[in-house]
Amino acid sequence: MNNLPKAIKFLLAVLLLLCLADMPYGYFQFVRLASFVAFGFLAFDAYGTKKMGETILFCALCLLFQPLEKIALGRFLWNVIDFIVALYLVVSAFVNTPTKKS
Repeated sequence: MNNLPKAIKFLLAVLLLLCLADMPYGYFQFVRLASFVAFGFLAFDAYGTKKMGETILFCALCLLFQPLEKIALGRFLWNVIDFIVALYLVVSAFVNTPTKKS
């Protein structure tokens, strides 16, 4: 497995877990932008390796974290989402999912 997607997953997981702390609003804006870019890259990488499930998931996360229009879900729900996504990113960095054969 290429190490760049794995490094991006770990970095993004750390950024998302830091959202659970009391941070200034600017940090959350930065995380939305960084997540948007990172999930876009991860979706592109997953598509290139024919992992269609991950491609769809990362595209959906890209839309959820997009920085143009804030999606107001409330602090508690965003904390739950941040934790679940961070957990998934760390686990998926270690698990090598099979690719589809074309």
